[in-house]
Amino acid sequence: MKVTIIGGGGRVGSCAAFALQCAGLVAEIQILDANKDMAEGEALDLLHSTAFAGDQKIYAGDYTRASNSDLFLITAGLRRKPDESRLDLINRNVTLFVQILDSIKSAGLPKEAHVFVVSNPVDILTQLAVQRLGLPWQQVYGLGTMLDSSRFSSFIAEELRLAPTQVKALILGEHGDSMAPIWSSASVNGLPLTGLPECTAGFQNAVFERTKGSGAEVIKKKGGAGWAVGIAIRDVIHSVLLNKKALLPVSSLVQGAYEIRDICLSVPSVVSRKGVERHVEIKLWPKEQMALQQSARALKETLAKVKT
Repeated sequence: MKVTIIGGGGRVGSCAAFALQCAGLVAEIQILDANKDMAEGEALDLLHSTAFAGDQKIYAGDYTRASNSDLFLITAGLRRKPDESRLDLINRNVTLFVQILDSIKSAGLPKEAHVFVVSNPVDILTQLAVQRLGLPWQQVYGLGTMLDSSRFSSFIAEELRLAPTQVKALILGEHGDSMAPIWSSASVNGLPLTGLPECTAGFQNAVFERTKGSGAEVIKKKGGAGWAVGIAIRDVIHSVLLNKKALLPVSSLVQGAYEIRDICLSVPSVVSRKGVERHVEIKLWPKEQMALQQSARALKETLAKVKT
C-alpha cells in the first residue's frame, strides 16, 4: 500500500508517518506539505531509520507523484487554539481543505483510492470530501472519535488501575463538543465496567469530562496532539490494509443507522479493504441514542453554515 500524507510536515502527519514506519506494514509513504522544506526534512529523518525500522520507500513529493496512491491521508490544517472548539475551526479550515481536494482531483484520483480525513473539524471536512470527490462513500472516511475513544479507555484504565489494553470503551458522534460516551458497552476483558462498584455516575461524569477537555489540555501544555493520534491513524490504516473488518468509531456518511441520515459522524463501523464496509447498529441505552442523534443535529446545523 502507498500512503500519501498531506500535511506530513506537521505534528500529526509526521507522527502518523512514524507510527506507520515502526509497524512496517505500509510499503510506501510519501510526505507532502505546503512547506516543502518541512516535508523534505521529515522524509529525510524517517529515511535515516529505514535500515533499522523496515524497508519502506519514504520520500517527499507532490500531488502529481501522489496520483497513484492507495490512500490519501489528509492531516493539513490550522491548529486549534486553546479553549477553541473544533467546530470553531471550520471557517478557518474549509477553504484550505477544498484546495487540497481540488489538487488531489486535478493530479488524478484513482477510483479505487481511499481518502482518510484527520484535519479538523473532521466530521464536517469528511462530509465535504464525500460531496466533492465523487468516490463511493465507503472510501471516504475520517478519524472521527478514534482518538477520543482511546483517551476515554486510557483514562478509565488509569483511574481504575486496570490494564489499558483490556479496557474497551467508545465515544460516538461528533469529534467535538457533542461527543457521546457509550457506557452501556464499556468493558474490561469482556466484563461490563458498569458492574464495578467504583464505576458510579460521578465517576462516569468525571472521566468523560476529562476526556472532552483532554485535547485542549494537550494543546495548552505542548502545542498539539501527536503521538496518540498517530497510533489511532495507524490502527485505521492497518484495518484497511489487512482487511481486518475491525469495528471502529470512524466518521463516515451515515444513512439510516440510529435514525440518522445525510451526515458524517462516528457510529460503530466495520473497516476493511473496502473502507467503511458497513455500519453496525448495536443497541444503546436510550439516553446514549438520544445523545448520538443530538450530535448529528449539531453537525447538520454547522454544515448548513458552510454549504456553498
